[in-house]
Amino acid sequence: MAEETNIVLDAQENSLGKIQMAPEVVEVILGIAAGQIEGVHQMRGTLSSSINELFGRSNHGKGVTLKVIEGKVNADVYVYLNYGVSVPKVALAMQEALKEQLLFMTDLELAEVNVHVVGVVTEKPQNIIDPDDLFSDETPDQDGDQI
Repeated sequence: MAEETNIVLDAQENSLGKIQMAPEVVEVILGIAAGQIEGVHQMRGTLSSSINELFGRSNHGKGVTLKVIEGKVNADVYVYLNYGVSVPKVALAMQEALKEQLLFMTDLELAEVNVHVVGVVTEKPQNIIDPDDLFSDETPDQDGDQI
C-alpha cells in the first residue's frame, strides 16, 4: 500500500530496479527552493509546524502540497511575501526555480506550480530595550541610541 503513494522515477538506462521517492521528499525540495527566492518572507505553516520550530525543528516542506494525478505532479505553494516586491515577478521566479530545481534533483517535471500568496509582511523596526535600564524615561531610537 505504501508503494502506491510513492513517486516512481523513470530509470532510463538502469535495469537494476525501481527508484521510488516519498512525496514528502519532493515537498522538502520545493520548500527549500521556494524559501530561497528573493522577496519570499516565509512559507505558510500549520500550528504544529510553528510549535516544532519553537523547539528548533525546522519543517522545510511546510507551505507545499503535492498532487499526483495520472502521473503528473502538481504543486501548490503557499507563501508570505515581503512588502514592496512585485508579486507577479516573485511568483514567476518561484515557478521557474521550483521546476528547475526539481528537474535537476529528481528528473521529475512539474506539470503545474500554483503560487498562493497568503499575505504580505512589513518589517517593523524593533525597539532595543536595555535590560539594565528598564525604567528609564528616555526611549531608544531605531539604532538603539537614547533620544
